[in-house]
Amino acid sequence: MAQKPSIPKGTRDFTPQEMANRNYIFNTIKDVFCLYGFQQIETPAMENLSTLMGKYGEEGDKLLFKILNSGDYMNGLTDAELLERNSIKLTNKISEKGLRYDLTVPFARFVVQNRDKITFPFKRYQIQPVWRADRPQRGRYREFYQCDVDVVGSDSLLNELELIQIVDEVYRRLKINVAIKINNRKILSGIAEIIGEAEKITDITVAIDKMDKIGLDKVNEEIASKGISTEAIEKLQPILKLSGTNNEKLQQLKLVLAASEIGLKGVAELETIFGLCEIMQVKTNIELDLTLARGLNYYTGAIFEVKALDVEIGSITGGGRYDNLTGVFGMEGVSGVGISFGADRIYDVLNQLNLYPETSEEQTQILFVSFGDKELMYSLPWIHFLRNNKINTEIYPEPSKMKKQMTYADNKCIPFVAIVGETEMNEGKVMLKNMKTGEQRLCSQAELLTAIQF
Repeated sequence: MAQKPSIPKGTRDFTPQEMANRNYIFNTIKDVFCLYGFQQIETPAMENLSTLMGKYGEEGDKLLFKILNSGDYMNGLTDAELLERNSIKLTNKISEKGLRYDLTVPFARFVVQNRDKITFPFKRYQIQPVWRADRPQRGRYREFYQCDVDVVGSDSLLNELELIQIVDEVYRRLKINVAIKINNRKILSGIAEIIGEAEKITDITVAIDKMDKIGLDKVNEEIASKGISTEAIEKLQPILKLSGTNNEKLQQLKLVLAASEIGLKGVAELETIFGLCEIMQVKTNIELDLTLARGLNYYTGAIFEVKALDVEIGSITGGGRYDNLTGVFGMEGVSGVGISFGADRIYDVLNQLNLYPETSEEQTQILFVSFGDKELMYSLPWIHFLRNNKINTEIYPEPSKMKKQMTYADNKCIPFVAIVGETEMNEGKVMLKNMKTGEQRLCSQAELLTAIQF
């Protein structure tokens, strides 16, 4: 018996209607990106592992999908290496490539390789799938799309402002209520310095970034497990519990971080960003959240995360400033900042809230039913006319019972049906049926076009 087909856990198929909904998301995001002067690029699905490894921290490296070398990938391995069962060593021998984990590291590689072809500051957007060998769960997939927008070659905090404005505009258009959480990696570095654990900044940030998921007690346990002293953990508590308005938190941080130059620089950067947002009257609520760390190692300045307010789901957008990313590829001194919209989580949010428009740009607007060859031949010039006027038009490809053709139109949610019989052909018209109201009327080509458009 044939095996029942399936797909890998953490991946999904999408029907035509679902793809229309997803394209509504992609097109909305793309339109806003272009509004701010960003240009599109694409990079390969797979990258050399040397490009990817070490950029996402120890946890991120474990989640990279590795691709076996072509041909006899076991060739060259000794019996001793196989018996040792050291998965890291074996992987290095049998795999040189991996599926991209995100779009930011491949983008940094792209910038370095194409530095002579692009103009700085370089504003790019990229909408492509990424892969992570994560445990599938609600809102978390192994294959998912990211919609990234980045600026490289500029230190200006106006770029951070524009990214916040993009978030504000995208979610206004999608009608999703969100809150923007913001922090600064320099502040986190300052905190680590103040509590006497500057060299443990990565361990601290990875742990506190899980605050929403596991709570303060578990975060403290994880920090302690990394060898951080009890005294340092105690010093950290009041900082993580700072409350008040954004301005009140910043004023408290100035006192807490008075002895940390890098920490105060982070505070100053956030003060500037908040001030710019106020000038530009950004409507989305922006909150300073000191537990926000985004465990990726490459952030060096502002860090962003966006939460949907009406649905229980993880962050749907995130990003930040990264000053050193291109440096690992041999191009020093190029600062960048970017954010990534998680299209699959946005898709899940829109599904739960039923916020899609009633019709999509991809939807067929009118179906010509077919009763015979003569009627079909009569219909073809009409169809050509409508398509030339950018009306999505179909014809049922073979004569069939009216009920079957109407069911086809209903199942595809086609709003209009054109019926052609002897009477219509004699008068040089078609009978237009509104599938929602049931109303029917004879139309010339011009009348038909007007009726469909309005």
